[in-house]
Parts: sequence; structure tokens; C-alpha cells
Amino acid sequence: MDIQLKRGLLEICVLAAIKSKDSYGYQIIKDIKPYLTISESTLYPILRRLESGELLTVHPVEHNGRIRKYYRITPAGRARLAAFAEEWKEIMCIYQFVTKEE
Repeated sequence: MDIQLKRGLLEICVLAAIKSKDSYGYQIIKDIKPYLTISESTLYPILRRLESGELLTVHPVEHNGRIRKYYRITPAGRARLAAFAEEWKEIMCIYQFVTKEE
């Protein structure tokens, strides 16, 4: 798969993983795992990119005496998910064209 396409899809998956509730890194990996494999070394740069792009925010929460970073989707992140859903319709049309039988 094209690396740029995969990168964009991973970002969308991370946003989708936190769209319903705030979450932290390990939980995001667990939530995505049934659909694709993502490592911590891949996830954390994505989270930093999404934060710098203002698609999510980070807030610390104490858990068992340690500080855990929780991620929350922003309105801009929700808008990106909605835009992706619209873009995907076009991608599916292209896929159907490419894979149709003669």
C-alpha cells in the first residue's frame, strides 16, 4: 500500500478510536487491533501530528499514581472524520470501476 495513503488512513483510524470517548495510547492500540496492527512507535508520532494539527487535544489524568495522557477529539477532528466519510464514497466508486469484471 502507498505509504502516504496508509499514513492518512492510520490518522483517520486513530481519530475514529477516540470519537466516542477520550482514550490513551495503549487503549487506542487495543481498540484498533481488530482492524489493523499498529505499534506504539507508529501511534505516538501520529498522535503528536494530530495534536499539532489541532484535530485532538491532550489532557493528563492520574492513574494508579502515574500520569496518563488522554486524547480527546476536537471539532476539527470530527470534521476531518466527516470529510473522510465523503471522500471514501468516491474512493469506493473508483475501486468498483477498477475491480469490475469485463
